Amino acid sequence: MSNVGVRAVAPHGLAGPVGVTMRTLPRLAGLLLLAACASLSSPVVGGHDYAPQYDFSEFYAATNGRTFRVVVAGNPFPQIPQQEMQQRLLPVMQANRPRPRLTFTYAVPAELPRPDYRLALVFDAANDLTAARVCANEIRLKPPSPESAGRFSVFAVYCRNDQWLSQTSGSTPAPSPEDPRVGQLFSQLFLVLFTDSPMMRPSRFPFFRPF
Repeated sequence: MSNVGVRAVAPHGLAGPVGVTMRTLPRLAGLLLLAACASLSSPVVGGHDYAPQYDFSEFYAATNGRTFRVVVAGNPFPQIPQQEMQQRLLPVMQANRPRPRLTFTYAVPAELPRPDYRLALVFDAANDLTAARVCANEIRLKPPSPESAGRFSVFAVYCRNDQWLSQTSGSTPAPSPEDPRVGQLFSQLFLVLFTDSPMMRPSRFPFFRPF
């Protein structure tokens, strides 16, 4: 039987005969399945939001060459004691730090600075927990569940005093802090949480709003 009428998909999205289109469906389904599987086994950064007061230059000036306090709530690895988990997580964060030459620390100064810049990491946060409550130190967690076992899920908030400046979330399967996917997640998460995108810079022309 000849192959008359069988041709590849035409340019500019114009489909060819039905036979070719039907052949491509299994391939498309396979690609979609692979993408879904990858999202389950790879780090994923979720939605994000920025307060009008967010300014990367302020973050840079406040942290470059200085310590930057991290507040941790919850434990993504319940098989590891809380203090040990935090100590093992610290070098992973440091190795994937954002652009400023900062040093992450858990140490709480005897007298809190004003302004008090800090990063809050909430693991397995309650579904209704907001960034405002996190920065006000009103943190609630989900009760332990089998679904959360083996999954590193974090709600990250950048705070200045009681004001949240930016927020995002991320997750990845990981059995321990040293799993490479944890470092990959932090690297991506910090790029989002502490973005230096020109779109997020305060305008020098307060009466001009880009479309």
